[in-house]
Amino acid sequence: MVLSAPAFAVSSIPLRKVIRSRNDGAEVNRNLGIKGKITTFNGSSSLKFISCSASKDGNTSVESDVPFPSDYIELLNQAKKATELALKDGKQLMEIEFPTAGLESVPGDGEGGNEMTGSMQLIREFCDILISPEKSTRTRIFFPEANEVQFAKQVFEGATFKLDYLTKPSFFEDFGFTEKVKMADRVKPDDELFIVGYPYFNVNEMIVVEELYKEAVMNTTRKLIIFNGELDRIRSGYYPAFFYPKLAALTKTLLPMMETIYYIHNFKGRNGGTLFRCYPGPWRVLRKVGNQYFCVHQQETMPSLKEVALDILPAAA
Repeated sequence: MVLSAPAFAVSSIPLRKVIRSRNDGAEVNRNLGIKGKITTFNGSSSLKFISCSASKDGNTSVESDVPFPSDYIELLNQAKKATELALKDGKQLMEIEFPTAGLESVPGDGEGGNEMTGSMQLIREFCDILISPEKSTRTRIFFPEANEVQFAKQVFEGATFKLDYLTKPSFFEDFGFTEKVKMADRVKPDDELFIVGYPYFNVNEMIVVEELYKEAVMNTTRKLIIFNGELDRIRSGYYPAFFYPKLAALTKTLLPMMETIYYIHNFKGRNGGTLFRCYPGPWRVLRKVGNQYFCVHQQETMPSLKEVALDILPAAA
């Protein structure tokens, strides 16, 4: 199957060109390099996907697999379908993760502020195609900080989604201090769906997400989706448990209850490739040769990034 599509142009929305950086307090350009109101996300075009691989136990896959997306339009539609199926199956805590600096990019390829802005804009597009107008006022979208909500109001202009925040910077923001926000006070009785955008820069953000889940989602009919939260940092032990015990504890409390419904992680280098999953399908390791994606491995559970990089991809070389 050959997939061809133009670059993804985000809806015409007023973008603030310069805002306060979340990482060092410096002013940074938050546009993605395009002047005016249109931001373009370049994806991969004219891609072929061939499913002719073997699974972990050696059985050849004969499934009609979801192809690697050719651009962000296709990606969002795949993520939308995956979300709908997961909701139908009663999934309550979900994760969506993919790169925003380009479909073949890896963490660090893009400037942090630009990646956050890209995620914010893609959250708007995702919500527009996923959530019906009558459900929009029952959807609360959380951003990492109160300052982010002011920017989000421009990106979400004309929408009726509820915009909110996880943390509130204090007078000592430049030293890493934020004010405690009680999540039970942020939630309203008619809220049905929570979407949390990129809660990864400050370590306290994911701890607050767990609080949100425990206080407002668990034992209710509400649903929660974490959008580009870079949870692999927690899974991989990037934060030492000795220094970040609460964050490390999430690997035993919050993360085991989570369903990763849409996921892309790229690996560069001689043995490069991609770990890809679109719910309810299996986890697949893809290798790109020319303009073709080959599935070289698949399994039902998520492999670690270390396993993919050191074992699976080298073995498929």
